[in-house]
Order: sequence, then C-alpha cells, then structure tokens
Amino acid sequence: MLQPENTSKNYETIFVEIDTGIIKIPKFQRDFVWGKEQTAKLIDSIIKGFPIGTFIFWRTKEQMRHFRNIGDANLPSTPRGNAALYVLDGQQRLTSLYAARKGLIATKEGKRIDFKELTIDLSLAPDDDETVVFTEKQDGESFITVYELINAGMSYLVENYTKEDIHKIETYRNRLTQYNFSCIVIPEHPLDIACEIFTRINTGGTELSLFEIMVAKTYDEKKKFDFANEYDKLLDSNGSEKDLEDAGYETIPTSTVLQCVSAQLCKQVRRKDILKLNKNKFIKEWPIVKDGIFHAVDYFRNHLRIPVSRLLPYPALLVPFTYFFIRNEGECPTRIQNKLLVQYFWWASLSNRFTSGAEGKMAADIKRMDRILKETEPNYKGDEYEITIDDLQGCSFSAGEAFCKAIICLFAYFQPKSFDSDSLVTLGNSWLKQANSKNYHHFFPKSYLKKMGWENQEANCILNITLVNADLNKRKIRAKSPSKYMKQFKRSNNNLNETMKSHLINDLDAFGVWTDDYKTFIEKRGKQVLKEITKRLKPVI
Repeated sequence: MLQPENTSKNYETIFVEIDTGIIKIPKFQRDFVWGKEQTAKLIDSIIKGFPIGTFIFWRTKEQMRHFRNIGDANLPSTPRGNAALYVLDGQQRLTSLYAARKGLIATKEGKRIDFKELTIDLSLAPDDDETVVFTEKQDGESFITVYELINAGMSYLVENYTKEDIHKIETYRNRLTQYNFSCIVIPEHPLDIACEIFTRINTGGTELSLFEIMVAKTYDEKKKFDFANEYDKLLDSNGSEKDLEDAGYETIPTSTVLQCVSAQLCKQVRRKDILKLNKNKFIKEWPIVKDGIFHAVDYFRNHLRIPVSRLLPYPALLVPFTYFFIRNEGECPTRIQNKLLVQYFWWASLSNRFTSGAEGKMAADIKRMDRILKETEPNYKGDEYEITIDDLQGCSFSAGEAFCKAIICLFAYFQPKSFDSDSLVTLGNSWLKQANSKNYHHFFPKSYLKKMGWENQEANCILNITLVNADLNKRKIRAKSPSKYMKQFKRSNNNLNETMKSHLINDLDAFGVWTDDYKTFIEKRGKQVLKEITKRLKPVI
C-alpha cells in the first residue's frame, strides 16, 4: 500500500509549481470564494509564524478537469510527461495566497475584489498582537501593499521608503517568502480513493456526488469532452440539437444518465462500477448512449404516452429502456418486444421495484432486457406481482409515490380531455411536482366529501384522482359536488360522455356521478383501472 508523503514546501516552491502547471485544482473543488478579509488574516498568520493547516495533494498523471485560472490569471497546462499535484485540501488558502502574490482581480457574487489592495502597516512589528495586514490602505505613510512587498525591486523601495522602512520590509518579506508549508502528497492512488480522501478531509463527511467525480475523471481537453457540458446540452441544447427539455424530460438526474452509460459499458450500475469505467470508452460511447436515451424517452412519450418526466414512477426506468434501444440499434420494437416492454414497465412501476436496492435490481433487469431483445418473456419467478381491487381502493394519492405515479401514468395514457371543452389536457413538469398541483383534481372534491362524512384518507384515494387543466380545477370546480359541476360542463360539452371515457369514467350514470355516489364511483372506476393494468401485466404474446 502506498503511504502518504509528509513533506514541506516553502513559499517560492509552491508558487513556482503553480506557475509551471504542476499544482492544479480539480474541478470538483468549490470555486474560489475567499475575499480580502480572509486572505488578510491568512497572510497575517503566516507573518506571525502561526500554523495555517496542511496542504494535501494527489500526485497523478491522470488528466482531470481542472480550474484554468485564478481570478484574472490564466494558469498553464501541466508539462507533458509530468505528474500533476491536484489540491485535495487547501484550495482556498492556496488560491488566496496566489491572488495576493500576483495582485489579481477576482469576482465574488458580482463584486470586484482587487487583491493588490492588501496592505501591511510597517509601523507595527510582525509579532505584535495587533493585526498587521489590512484589506485597504490605512492613514499614514508607513504602508506597503502585499503585492509590492513580494514583487518590488530595490530601486522602487529606495525611492519610496526610508532605510528603517526598507529594513522592516525585508523582515516582513522574509517572514512571508521563507514560510514552510506543511504538505501531504498522496502518490498515484486511484481516483475513487483520492475522492474518498477529499470527502473525508474537506467536506465534513458530505460525499462528493458521483457526477462531480465523473466530470473530473472523463474530462479530455484534446477531444474537447467535458461531461458537465454534455449533460447540460442533453437537458437543454439551446435549440442547436434535440434535448430533454423540449421532450418534457428535463428532470432526469445526473445519476440516472451515468447509470445509462455504465449499463452500456459493463451491464452494471453500482457506484463502484461507474467509478471504474474507462475514460476513453466512456467518451466513445457517450453519443451512442445519448441517442439511446432519446429513443427511450420517445418510447415513454409516444408508446406509453407519458408526456413528462415528473410522471415516471422511477427515473431509473430510463436505464434498462436505454440499454434496450442501444442494443436494438435504434430499431423500433417488434410487436412481441412491445408487449414485453410494456409488461416490464408496469411490473417494475407497480411493484415498487426501485424503492430500495435499485442498483442491483437494475443489473438484473438488464438481463431481462437481453431476453426481450430476443423476443423471449423475462423470468419473473420470485418477483411475481399481483394487483387487486383492494390495493387500488386502499391507495392514498401522493405525487411522489411510485405506485401512485404508475396509476397517473395509466390515466395519462388515455390522453385525458378537458371536462368543459373536450380538448386535450396540458400536463407539464412544473405543475406535477406536488400533490396539490392544479393538474391533479379529486373528482369528488375532498372538501365536499368531508361534509358528507368521509374521512380524508378515503377522499384522497388514487381512484378519485383525475387529470385536468389548472384553470378548470381552480375556477370552475372548486368544492362543488360532481352532479353540480358536471351538469354545468354538459351544457358546454356536447361530447361529455366520450370525454369522460378518457378519464376511465365510462358511464356517468353507472359510476354514480349524477347521484353523487362516491362508493359506487370508487368501485366502478377501480374495476376499470384494474382491467387496464391486468392487460398490461399479463399480455397475450
């Protein structure tokens, strides 16, 4: 096992290594956020000889996505063939000292920060209890900026300072430039180990996201590949190419996209498998995976008729479907493949498949996709799922619960139409995030049912949910009984009976709508929903 190297680097060595491209700041670090106040305190501590903590570096020849500048200073590339020292701990201290040494200008929260303004009061001794470094020049003549202290030549100092001040300047300069920084160098550990070290020492136990790590790992300057940019373009390409925002699927998380890549490369989607992915293979396969993602989204939208990503019971469902379309080489599914894909979708969605242990289950489901590719029914032995009318009647609606979202997907499949105009209901991600969204309408309003003596849980049954346009719910229905507001819509919609079939409410009389019979409504609609689900779970091949 490689042991960390405990060493020290003096001031000049540190900054020569930054200026020559040896020391780099990986892109999974935070941006430069220190201001002049914190930098002044840091320099004051160094001048007084106080410890300022240890810098921790990771030595590697692996090319990482890194910061290209500090403030307004461009940083050079690492010399070819040399290992870089990536900063795992000490970024803010190091960049602040560098900014002061170079007299850089940075921007923080839209405000300009000029590090040339940091000033030392020469009337004070370095070891005084008082602060000797200030963010702005003070009243009086015995002051010198930190930038001048480090960089000014003797001729400048002779022209502007007394002999006594020059002697003090020399003392301050030596204190600063001869300071030895405590350093630990971690030699050639794999990226996942380096990131684990970074997590433990730098973020108080907050784990680096897998996306942040893989963005750093897969960065390739020559190939102009930056996964952060690729993900942004996948969500929103600003019209230059197709994107998920245009498709209504912009809420797909970074972790799901990474799992799609990993499924293609190694048929595994665990964190440790993703971290081991080969960079060159990742870059090579990305266009193929991206195309597979779009094919899967098109299938969700057009064949399953799920218009927006908020309705997906699990974002993870995108992974096996993307895998299928990549391996199917973009071809449309055959009749048998279609039936098996639909069966898989409803089985996974209704059985709470990915509520726990999702990574291992996705790997198993990739094998199921291999069988579907061969037009062979997957083996669900041990994972069988049966749904009953009691399951539906006992389900309380929640916008975030997978089972409920699956039922909402079924409602969306029939392309629900507006009660009053028979026009298609518009569904959007912005409206569907919360259960109180105006797109979700309790056909028997909860406030009405409460007056009739029904408990809130009974009133909030998933079978009482319909999908409507926001203005319809807010302005025209409110707390009215179904018999009242439906009579109003019957006058404006001559096709009302057919409209309601798009909500799986097939007969207004038989479903108890005109008599405000909630019990009958739930029973009848439950049977209709169960019939549609059963057709999907048990297809005739």
